[in-house]
Amino acid sequence: PEDDRVSMGDYSLHMRIIAFLRELYPDVSVALHAGELAPGLVPPEGLRFHIREAVGVAGARRIGHGVDVLYENDPDALLRLMAQRRVMVEINLTSNDVILGVTGARHPLRTYLAYRVPVALSTDDEGVSRSEMTLEYRKAVEEQGVDYLTLKAMARNSLEYAFVEGASLWADYDHLTPVGACGEAAGGLEGASCRAYAAANEKARLQASLELDYRAFEARVAAGA
Repeated sequence: PEDDRVSMGDYSLHMRIIAFLRELYPDVSVALHAGELAPGLVPPEGLRFHIREAVGVAGARRIGHGVDVLYENDPDALLRLMAQRRVMVEINLTSNDVILGVTGARHPLRTYLAYRVPVALSTDDEGVSRSEMTLEYRKAVEEQGVDYLTLKAMARNSLEYAFVEGASLWADYDHLTPVGACGEAAGGLEGASCRAYAAANEKARLQASLELDYRAFEARVAAGA
């Protein structure tokens, strides 16, 4: 647990160890548990640096939880840094409610969205939290006021920032511009060149499949099915 005595006492040392290992293995992607803390769980000073050091010292490209971000030293600068570096935050709404008692307006999901920090929904441990992805999406809508387009973006983020082999489907992710092989001029997502590109890039294959699923779902909804 992040609030464990060893975790709290040696956190900075752990981040420096990971930073050292990253120099030896620069091609290894780093995802870290960071910020699964809340007031009352640890002393106030324990809330001020975990996310910052996971990102700034250890070089994490993804973090899990990130609940205490607004208690960090200079949270505005930290959030801007995370947005600039595109550090994705795995949001665990059920787990954060059950373990930390953080839900509704107290949860920082809306803050992350406002700062354009990439986020994606996840379940944490399904067996412990008694959760699954459908519930997480429902809680995002009912408790956080997330709309459909934001849910789509979260699902896209879960693949764009995944540590999956191969190149992305997107040449410009911010504007959802596909690579040339999958552009309209080349026949689109279902064209032969895109199929060949997806076959060589597992990440692109998953992303193309998601986009085609979106199209099919939205067509059914538009048709009243």
